[in-house]
Amino acid sequence: MSALNEKLDRVAKRYDEIAALMASEGPKDAQSFAKLSKEYSDLGPVVEAIRELRSAERESTDLQQLLSDPSADAEMKALAEEERMALREKLPALEKQVQLLLLPKDEADERNAILEVRAGTGGEEAALFAANLFRMYARYAALKGWRFEPMEVSETGLGGYKEAIATISGRNVFAHLKFESGVHRVQRVPETEASGRIHTSAATVAVLPEAEEVDVQIDEKDLRIDVFRSSGPGGQSVNTTDSAVRITHIPTGLVVQQQDEKSQHKNKAKALKVLRARLYDMERSRKDAERANARKSQVGSGDRSERIRTYNFPQGRCTDHRINLTLYKLDRVMEGEMDEIIDALIAHDQAERLSEIQ
Repeated sequence: MSALNEKLDRVAKRYDEIAALMASEGPKDAQSFAKLSKEYSDLGPVVEAIRELRSAERESTDLQQLLSDPSADAEMKALAEEERMALREKLPALEKQVQLLLLPKDEADERNAILEVRAGTGGEEAALFAANLFRMYARYAALKGWRFEPMEVSETGLGGYKEAIATISGRNVFAHLKFESGVHRVQRVPETEASGRIHTSAATVAVLPEAEEVDVQIDEKDLRIDVFRSSGPGGQSVNTTDSAVRITHIPTGLVVQQQDEKSQHKNKAKALKVLRARLYDMERSRKDAERANARKSQVGSGDRSERIRTYNFPQGRCTDHRINLTLYKLDRVMEGEMDEIIDALIAHDQAERLSEIQ
């Protein structure tokens, strides 16, 4: 615990330093003051937990001294032993709480997210599954009190989605959804299957933290913007003007298309929002790859090709392969009741990261 105690002392000392600095003249410019205020605010819960831990440790030491005192009253000793036993159970939980608060935070956790769901292998059945997943996330967002806004939906005409994109806004959206990126596999009997055979198909999910303009600078000269006429499923025309927008980011080759709005200006703004998120995600992925050697184990790499979960309809089973979690309540999961899976993924990630700093 000595290394941890040293770290706790440094954190508490830094907190006091910032408090003193802000109470005196403070930083000369507003930007420095805002930066200090944020650091002070971020350290607040950590220092509060440290103080609670230190208080419990002091209390435990005092009780131990009382129990060792031969002149102490027997009744007092009995009460002290009760309190000491209670503290012995409490201390590990307080230590873990402090360690969790000390874990490096993902700066994107508090951000909104852009959800992209695409049909994979499996033809129309894969497209129908992609539509099911998109609806599942919409239900989950509703249960969380988040705002779910479809941005682009490419339908097959039979109820399936070739591709669907949505913005999800709310508190800590990305923190909850960031482990959803990857290949989702479904096993079920398609409605079109006369013989009743179980088919396996897949859809890919990508969850990107929403990026602000200050996060990603996009140079207009790096963009090729094409406008064309919007069309509905099966080529059916839904708009008589050239309002659909396709943006190609020349340096990376990324292509984003938007046609849901009747206004070309609104479609361009939405397409740029998605492009910005994808560029921001690419930069995050690059940094994650640099850290990969230091951190071998993590809850999914975010690799779009990684098979992360299987939805088996005949057995009513949902299995997350990364943490070996199987739930036999697939119907409820598909209705958006995903907290049990997501909480387990977050807890597993925290445990892995804690093991690396201990």
